[in-house]
Amino acid sequence: MRKSRGLSRRQFLYRSAGGALAASTTLAGAAGWLVSPTRANAAGATNAGGAGTITGGTPRRGGTLVASWGGLEPQALFVPGGGGSSPFMTSTKILERLLKIDEKLAFQPVLATDVRASGDFRTYTVSLRKNVLWHDGKPFTADDVVYNVQEHWKPISAGVALKALKRVSALDAHTVKLEFSTPVPEFFFKSILAGQYQVLVPKHLYAGKDIITNPLNNAPVGTGPWKYGQWVRGSHVAYSRNEQYWNNAQPYPDKLIIRWWSDPASRSAALETGELAVAFSNPVPARDIDRLVKTGKIAVETKGYENAAWAVTIEFNQRREHVRRREVRQAILHAIDRKFIIDTIYFGRGKPAVSPIFRSNPLFFTDDVPKYPFDPAKARALLDTAGLPRKNGSRFTVNLVAAAWFEENAKLGQYVKQALQDIGITVKLDSLDRATSLKRIYGDYDYDIAISNFTAPLELVPVVTQFYTTDGIVKGAAFRNATGYSNPAMDALVDRLTVETDNAKRITLAHDFARLASTDVPHVPLVEMESFTLSRTNVRRATTSANVQGDALADVWLA
Repeated sequence: MRKSRGLSRRQFLYRSAGGALAASTTLAGAAGWLVSPTRANAAGATNAGGAGTITGGTPRRGGTLVASWGGLEPQALFVPGGGGSSPFMTSTKILERLLKIDEKLAFQPVLATDVRASGDFRTYTVSLRKNVLWHDGKPFTADDVVYNVQEHWKPISAGVALKALKRVSALDAHTVKLEFSTPVPEFFFKSILAGQYQVLVPKHLYAGKDIITNPLNNAPVGTGPWKYGQWVRGSHVAYSRNEQYWNNAQPYPDKLIIRWWSDPASRSAALETGELAVAFSNPVPARDIDRLVKTGKIAVETKGYENAAWAVTIEFNQRREHVRRREVRQAILHAIDRKFIIDTIYFGRGKPAVSPIFRSNPLFFTDDVPKYPFDPAKARALLDTAGLPRKNGSRFTVNLVAAAWFEENAKLGQYVKQALQDIGITVKLDSLDRATSLKRIYGDYDYDIAISNFTAPLELVPVVTQFYTTDGIVKGAAFRNATGYSNPAMDALVDRLTVETDNAKRITLAHDFARLASTDVPHVPLVEMESFTLSRTNVRRATTSANVQGDALADVWLA
């Protein structure tokens, strides 16, 4: 077991995070701790009861694994650059990344076996796994990686994370070199390679075509453990085992089916009857968990979301009157009772968010930020001071859009409407379906205040920071800076965070980012949602990733 050698716990966590990636060509090669060894060991323990997924036993082949999640059918099976959680889940069983972060929060090799930085952190050399085939039988090579970096990652999926990239080249069939104009921190770079949307598509099928509209996005060809079979619209997508997978022991089931149910009650019933084997990302309302576990047929697990921590957010459109004023936004936050939201809407399964950096982030979290405790009297006083007194019972009117892809969001919209009316703000509430919400919030910017969600990885750049930077404003791009917030001080701060290679200084910059974001409050996490997975008790090793919804499910087997 690795010891900290007298370092503080935070120094130990961060220094270990930047450790060299193991050169092992198997999934067992460890890369370096991101959490304490005690927690990591506990995370892998066998759990024979209902309080966690069961991990013990010898893997066996066979059977059909039926999986789902707490959302609806995707718009496409693969959406370059994201598209939300639904296509993220469907694509990552077929398309692989270079690295992954496992359940112990260590970087692990996938299609890369080694990642090495130059002394000045301006050049990275990536060694690739050999003898890997695309599902159509063509070999996976360095040319595929070069194509993805140039045509997929930099312009679409990684965006500002690769803005300093000067060139990428293939040194040979299994080695890629990336050169940058500025230093790139090692943890930051490896997080890009393990990033949620940095999957690899085959150059020979995508080159010369529009990656966004390529028909293969609905029938992907990848290197992963599962091959695309059939998409039955409105029902499910079927996958078959990749018999030529580079890890020839995996996957274990014969077939994988990702199925969608239109409402949480149907998912609960499917879990009880065994029609559904495993469901990720809060597939049923929190109130149903205890009842399902008491049947003895269902296990619940909260592990597996460390690199994809969910929050529900309130977002203020800087283009709109009143809410573009910081003092008004701060007043509104004082009108919202986060404890009531957690107890009533999330049945106690959540924590009040402190800042855009969540408590679950062992590297960057700080409690030293401005806070907005529930205080309606203070909210009213701040609005009075801002020159917005009540006139005929109302100070002003706002349009509140609640993205109702989760039923909790719709309920939160109702609560926020009441909370704002209590301090004299008239609210027009629209609770909208997924497609309409995405268009209103991220496409048309047609809202004053929005209730939405986002998932935060351990690395802040760019997924977290892009909600606050000017270059995060990309009209039509979901889950980016839709508020229009633009502050040169914030942009400069994130620029420094992006290039700083000294761990201690990077932590300080992250804390400065959290404080400024929590002062200006354009985009505010309200509740850190407790994410959970539900599975039948015969499902083994369903949570072996720090972002289980995007895991390839190569480790899962059915007892």
